[in-house]
Amino acid sequence: MAETTTKLNVNSRSAEGSRAARRLRRSGRIPGVVYGGDGEAVGIDADARELRHALAGSGAVLDLSIDGKKPTPVVLKEAQRDPLHGETTHVDLLRVNLNEEIQTTVPLELQGVEDAPGVKEGGVLEQITRELNVQALPTAIPEAIVHDVGELAIGETILLSAVTPPAGVTFLDDLEETTVATLSPPRLQTQQEEEIEAETELVGEAGEQEETAQGSEDSSGEE
Repeated sequence: MAETTTKLNVNSRSAEGSRAARRLRRSGRIPGVVYGGDGEAVGIDADARELRHALAGSGAVLDLSIDGKKPTPVVLKEAQRDPLHGETTHVDLLRVNLNEEIQTTVPLELQGVEDAPGVKEGGVLEQITRELNVQALPTAIPEAIVHDVGELAIGETILLSAVTPPAGVTFLDDLEETTVATLSPPRLQTQQEEEIEAETELVGEAGEQEETAQGSEDSSGEE
């Protein structure tokens, strides 16, 4: 579970715009904004390495100190990343009350994939849902929710209703409508079945055409 032990010191910033943001990134700092709670939105910038360390746990509550002032608990609301390198380019941090529940997203991880009977038989496991919308106290938000799929067989589907939420966490997604993962037959087998089905349809169509042609010939002969 998340804890309020991760400290992050940042600077306030007044400069806005993409040019100022690029200058910050070149100097090894990441721009961001802090908002929510009783305070106004404040522009900030953080040391890239310190920020990366602080956000290593995606569900972590951070003790954020701006310009050396008294720390405020915040959580990561959104992080923008470079599409090529995956590096964080901007962060949105949300002030939170540790005694009030918040809504956020948490990664969903599947374990035991290689042990699943269906996977051992050559089946293809596809994870449909990778993030879950949850509600919990800031200190109860897990870094990830883990579900074991070690018993999954070919043709089976896992719904969110089969996943057990951690203590104090409520799922906000529809339990019966949210598909977590599916385990399909081997691709080669599926392809062969489709080819056989297509050939069967062609044979059936050819037979129908022959019967139609024969019927036409019989009608001509009777005349």
